[in-house]
Amino acid sequence: MSEIERETMEYDVVIVGAGPSGLSAAIRLKQLNAGLEVVVLEKGSEVGAHILSGAVLDPSALNKLIPDWKEKGAPLNTAVTEDNFYVLGESGQIRLPNMIMPPLMSNHGNYIVSMGNVCRWMAEQAEEMGVEIFPGMACSDLVFGDNGEVKGVVAGEFGKNTDGTPSTAYEPGMELHGKYVFLSEGVRGSLSKEVISKYDLAANCDVPKFGIGMKEIWEVKPGNHNLGEVTHSMGWPMGFKQSGGSFMYHLENNQVYVGYIIDLNYKNPHLFPYMEFQRFKHHPRISKVLEGGKRVAYGARAVTKGGFQSMPNSAFPGGAMLGCSVGLVNLPRIKGNHNAMYSGMAAAEAAFEAIGAGRSGDVLESYNAELKSGPVGKDLKIVRNVAPLTAKFGPLVGLVLGGFDMWFQSIFKFSLFGTVKHGKTDAQSTGKASDYPKIDYPKPDGKLSFDRLTNVSFAMTNHAENQPVHLQLADPSLPISVNLPKYAEPAQRYCPAGVYEVVEEPDKDARFVINFQNCVHCKTCDIKDPSQNITWVTPQGGDGPNYPNM
Repeated sequence: MSEIERETMEYDVVIVGAGPSGLSAAIRLKQLNAGLEVVVLEKGSEVGAHILSGAVLDPSALNKLIPDWKEKGAPLNTAVTEDNFYVLGESGQIRLPNMIMPPLMSNHGNYIVSMGNVCRWMAEQAEEMGVEIFPGMACSDLVFGDNGEVKGVVAGEFGKNTDGTPSTAYEPGMELHGKYVFLSEGVRGSLSKEVISKYDLAANCDVPKFGIGMKEIWEVKPGNHNLGEVTHSMGWPMGFKQSGGSFMYHLENNQVYVGYIIDLNYKNPHLFPYMEFQRFKHHPRISKVLEGGKRVAYGARAVTKGGFQSMPNSAFPGGAMLGCSVGLVNLPRIKGNHNAMYSGMAAAEAAFEAIGAGRSGDVLESYNAELKSGPVGKDLKIVRNVAPLTAKFGPLVGLVLGGFDMWFQSIFKFSLFGTVKHGKTDAQSTGKASDYPKIDYPKPDGKLSFDRLTNVSFAMTNHAENQPVHLQLADPSLPISVNLPKYAEPAQRYCPAGVYEVVEEPDKDARFVINFQNCVHCKTCDIKDPSQNITWVTPQGGDGPNYPNM
């Protein structure tokens, strides 16, 4: 495809991804110099279509970026009024008093929001300042300069056949060049993976770690609704051998966000994260809120949980990675949107200074330094040991040790543990199927719990069938020859959208089927596949989930 000629557009800064980090960068650039040419490219059908987050928003970064956000109508309508944390048993619970929780865990002053709607509002602010925003424009390739630096991206390529060749309706897309290119693709972005590998950005950091987060929006009976309530839990149904936890947030219009996050370092390949989430909703504490209500949306997304020690170098020749492309989620707080915004602002300020000095295409070292020493680094450093301690000692002991470590650092400004390493990647953590018991999951009842394919329809995901499969196998034989006998092919279970299945028919060899049309772009397969055989690449623009207010 290298001989294809494309039109070229020149900008000062090209931003890939209209999430909170990319939009914050665009807005900050225009605040610093209204004359800068800035473009944001979004693969979703509209801004917000691919945004999925809890979300309880810490407004500290937004306060800095747009101090008058209230007057400008930002959709932060529900302040947190009640903050609960429970350890669940099968039929009961123990509430942990707020006074024993480290101060950083408090949600006082935060807001329950739809980050999709927050990003739509941020996009409006950016466009009013002159930022060009193009939704439905997937960025399929990087463009490199003469010195090996990133100088742009290929966006808007449409019309490939299933084998990757151009069809009669082929559109080659455009090359968008910038003095700097910002990658704000979210977790496990395909272009971010490429630059991390090409420039060896992860040479001096710990392995990345992830969880899979699944979320539903429910409309509940008014009598079951408690506006502003935030509740987190751990324990049942997974017990205290596997780490993960839940959230339930009560926002406006009698709606409730209910979700479950399971750390992808689990060993038992028979574990079925989606079914753990469905089973969780039958806990008496949760079911009493949901009963009589209706689920109106579903989605899933990988969550970064490596923290401070897993952050790669964020700046590379010609650009920078922002937000979850770097891995900026504060895992104990289950918050990353404020850090994403801070990263966007920091990258914008570094690029503004460089462009003002006549530079382009170099490494924005000041951004990389600010990310680790500024508000983001301070936020992540104090919680850096929670995830690895939980992985080493289990959720219950990890909760105690992690809580102690956060309290100790809050008071004495250092950790007795130093910095604990994560060890294995999530893929390497997967054990052999023969070493672990199968798990018997109850059948969904269609009222509180739902089968996977029915729920996926509530993500409103769609992919044109006549395009190349965007879930690529390095070796198509491995799922059946290796993963099935060794790991019971866990892709059948770890995917929250039912993309992968093993079809076994009488007198025929087993087949590995990829139903890519179901994909909600969570990236779990790219992370958890024990053979590291699956690579997620971007499909054509506009395809994927269409989340209304996740």
